[in-house]
Parts: sequence; structure tokens; C-alpha cells
Amino acid sequence: MPHSARPDPGRYSYLANRSEPHAGTLPLALAHRGFAPDGGENTMAAFARAVELGFRYLEIDVRASSDGVVMVFHDEALDRVTDAGGPVAARTAEELAALPVGGGGGVPTLEEVLLRWPDLRLNIDIKSDDCVRPFVELVNRLGAHDRVLVASFSDRRRRRVLRLLDAPTASSAGMTVNALLKLAAPLGLAGPLGRASRVQALQVPETYRGVRVVTPRFVAACHAAGLQVHVWTVNAREDMDRLFDLGVDGLVSDAGDVLVSCLRDRAAWPQDGTR
Repeated sequence: MPHSARPDPGRYSYLANRSEPHAGTLPLALAHRGFAPDGGENTMAAFARAVELGFRYLEIDVRASSDGVVMVFHDEALDRVTDAGGPVAARTAEELAALPVGGGGGVPTLEEVLLRWPDLRLNIDIKSDDCVRPFVELVNRLGAHDRVLVASFSDRRRRRVLRLLDAPTASSAGMTVNALLKLAAPLGLAGPLGRASRVQALQVPETYRGVRVVTPRFVAACHAAGLQVHVWTVNAREDMDRLFDLGVDGLVSDAGDVLVSCLRDRAAWPQDGTR
């Protein structure tokens, strides 16, 4: 099946995945919470493994500590991946940094990640309202607007972040806007709705509650509206190939090694290992 034309990233250089400055745009490969096949998601070790595989993009989650530091952590509570209990928001950044995650290093700060890998691009799911202001202050202070994509299941929270940032920053739709764009795309209204909602990408599962979201018609309509389509969370090689054949612009995967192999076979991964 022929690929749909990939949307022009426009002023959002985050979305322009190129191996060389004047090369064509490659699909986005996003390592889901780093690469942690044996545990330790969202840790510096997991991010380092993804970088070693050649990933230029990570999908991560952030919450605020009790002292207002942006921490990289998915769940509201600590129980699933640490030996501690209770909410992340009840502990200081220092306390969180000392908690082993999946038997490895502690909970990192977003600032640590941004400073450790200055060329890395981060798809950041902002999980809580108390994280909005410290996140904005950090991105503004570091001038990291071209290195992050603002994501959240809450469109209200996402729009609040975008209003407070002092430079244009890429963003993907939340649950409500995703649903509206799914309905609007076949009617040719995705472009105006996407612009009004301040989104440049839709990040969706292939199916949701038994309804197929990612179809050839949906991808083509989104591309016609200038919107990229990123699909999560895709771990099987046959699914990766099928979705890339459909023309999607990016995949989020726990199976980073499989995704790298898939893209290399498709000549869509830098062959010299550089990002």
C-alpha cells in the first residue's frame, strides 16, 4: 500500500526527524519510558539503554514532588515499581531520588534528563496539575521548547501548559480532542480543529474499546490536515511493519530493539548508528 505524504513539520523542529540537516523526514521512533525489558522504566539507566540503541526520541511521564520539582514517573503512587508506598506528590525530590525503581536507580528529575542528553527529544505526558507550573518554568529556563512535545490525557492541562510557555512548542491531542478529531477527520474538518486546539500530532492506540482508530482513511485525513499520527504502544514486529505501511508517522514501543530492527530493514534508521 502506498504511504500517505508525511505532513510538513512547519515551525516545530521537534517533529522533523532527520538523520542529516537536509535529508528527508524519517518516522519517529519513541522508546516508551526508555528501554527497560527487565524493569526500571523511566530511569536514567533505561534512558541510557535507549540512547545506546540509537533512539533520538523518548516517551516519558512527569509528576511534581512535594517541593515542586518535575520528576520522571508514570504512576500516581509509588507502589508498582518501588518498595515504597503512597503518592509521588507526598515526597520531596531528594526522597524520590533515593528510591530504587525496579531494583535500579532512583526517580530522576526532568532537568537531569534534559541536561544529560542535550540532543534527545522528549515526548512528555504531564500527569498532574501540580506539575504544570514547574514544568513550564523548567522548559522556559532551559530554552528546551524545540526538544519537547507536550502531551496529556487532559486537554485542559495541556492547553494551560502551552499558554504559559514562552515559545512555540509541539503538542499532541488529549482524550477529548483526539475523539473530536477522529470524528472530524472524515468530514475534512481536522485541520481547523487541530489549529484551534493547538495540536500538531495525534497519539492514539490502534484500537480503543473495540473500535479501530487507525485506518487508511484516518491517516490520510490527518495528513491532509497537516497532523502527524503516532501510535502507541506497539511491540510486535508484524504490527510495526503494518502500521508503517499504512503511513503512520511514529510508533511508541517498549520493544526498542525490535523497532530499531524494523526501521533499519526499511532503510529508515541511520545506518552509522548516529541519531
